[in-house]
Amino acid sequence: MNNFLSDFVENPINMLLIGIAGGSGCGKSTVVKKIIKSLPKNSVAVIPQDSYYKDSGHLSAEERSKKNFDHPSSIEFTLLRKHLDQLKLGNSIEMPMYSYLTCARLKETVMVEPQKVIIVEGILILTNPKLREILDIKVFVDADPDDRLMRIIKRDIEERGRSFVEVLEHYEKFVKPMHLQFIEPTKRYADIVIPQGGANTVGIDILTSKIKQFFIGL
Repeated sequence: MNNFLSDFVENPINMLLIGIAGGSGCGKSTVVKKIIKSLPKNSVAVIPQDSYYKDSGHLSAEERSKKNFDHPSSIEFTLLRKHLDQLKLGNSIEMPMYSYLTCARLKETVMVEPQKVIIVEGILILTNPKLREILDIKVFVDADPDDRLMRIIKRDIEERGRSFVEVLEHYEKFVKPMHLQFIEPTKRYADIVIPQGGANTVGIDILTSKIKQFFIGL
């Protein structure tokens, strides 16, 4: 099941499971949106890694400010793998919802139905061996550090309520060192590396053409 577009005999509902990783701010979300746009309507379900951050709502505000979102230990990979296994069996799942403002899981969940293509997207998904082993296609979206930092600044100020100084401090303390230690090395596990993030239309076209081959074979 690990070979590129391998035989799907082991998969009861003939599902293609794609992992899309890469550093924070590299353009993963843009790549995912372009893939979805190129495929048949209602044929893709997206599972964001961020939904599986461990609940830290019980921590104080000071403790939450020190939370390292870029370390593999911050993700509940066991639950993520369990949910993917359920989807492969044809079962729906109740995907968690996570708030960056409170660092807590919300009471609400999102119902996800099994689809022909499941995309798991997040900075750390290729760091986990048990997750890698069930991915049919592993993708690493690459981008220049300066470009990633600019996107991180914009995102964290607009979506996560951080000041400009707080974003830079967080980047220096957590994002950059964790990227070098955990995320960048996972590029070697990728079947496809897409440089320049979502701007690389050729790379995205190559990936989507491979995905479309799966639909042709159904």
